[in-house]
Amino acid sequence: MPEQRELELSDAEIRHCARVRAHLGEQIAAAGGWVSFEQFMDTVLYAPALGYYSAGAQKFGAGGDFTTAPELSPLFGGCVARQCAEVLSALDAGGILEIGAGSGRLAADVLARLEILGQLPARYWILDISADLRERQRLRLAQQVPHLLDRVRWLDRPLQEPFDGLILANEVLDALPVARFRWHADAPLELGVAIEDGRFAWRARPADRVLAAACLRLAAAGGGWDEGYESEYCPRLQAWTHSVTHSLRTGAVLWFDYGLPRSQYYLPERHEGTLLCHFRHRAHGDVFLNPGLQDITAWVDYTSLAEASREAGFTLGGFTTQSYFLAGLAVDQEMRALAGDDANEFARLSNQARQLMLPGEMGERFKAMAWLRGLDVPLSGFALKDLRHTL
Repeated sequence: MPEQRELELSDAEIRHCARVRAHLGEQIAAAGGWVSFEQFMDTVLYAPALGYYSAGAQKFGAGGDFTTAPELSPLFGGCVARQCAEVLSALDAGGILEIGAGSGRLAADVLARLEILGQLPARYWILDISADLRERQRLRLAQQVPHLLDRVRWLDRPLQEPFDGLILANEVLDALPVARFRWHADAPLELGVAIEDGRFAWRARPADRVLAAACLRLAAAGGGWDEGYESEYCPRLQAWTHSVTHSLRTGAVLWFDYGLPRSQYYLPERHEGTLLCHFRHRAHGDVFLNPGLQDITAWVDYTSLAEASREAGFTLGGFTTQSYFLAGLAVDQEMRALAGDDANEFARLSNQARQLMLPGEMGERFKAMAWLRGLDVPLSGFALKDLRHTL
């Protein structure tokens, strides 16, 4: 993967990176000189007070490192709210749990639109490990929907009490730590992290039995790989998704993220995998740059996510692209509702809709998936194009 030249950092950012590097160095030394990339990614993203999602820095929107669909336009949250309203209406009551609420924009937009639709949830929980992000979410909600703030509760661990309603997760799965591997037909290798000449470096060792078996399955699904093919695999996806969804008694889980079905994800031509870093709205492939300051992501294997739904006791309710999801929920009606008679506002929203829906923008790369439990109702967001057969 190409290296990215370091951008100028502030003194505070330089010190933060030094602390993260020192912490990682201690981990690597304690492990005998090598840690898995999964452990490295977990540390640089989630280590308390050090990781990207745990330390206090703006991550979302124009002043952060990347822009998500809710940050781009209220149209996304409005359409998600329409889908939530269908489910809440079928249940005749219920709550919403959002996992990893980012800046709080999606929560604010969903609550505002559900109020207009007459389907406000009794409770809106937000599961987020970052105290800094929870405070940003609280400020956003207090600014945008202050009269609904008393419905919101923050959690620092998965909800334990059973509830009916919905679970929402937008751009959460792509940040789950992944294992990295290199294909050799006789013995797959796991790529981990060591220190060479004072710098982080990739180092390979034989994959264990579990990862080697996963590589065989993925290679078969992708159609076979050449020697040296590299990619990633998320070992914790099944257990993690079960842990955050087990409390849903009746209702739906809606996942939104960029990704592909397994047969497309692991094609031979995608021989460098999908790891990507984001820092100040620049995307690059150097995972060792600016540890603790940059995001690291990998695309979602939606076949694994579909398999996880069955293991967790759900049925797969739908799978489609973000473009078709928004179209199925009448994004054009959302535009008219938000713009009213303001032609300039309608034009601005039209431009946002193009960014959300065009294939060259977010429309095809981002997918939507629904899990259902104890609920058998058609979901409008998945009615126009059913891609479940691709999984």
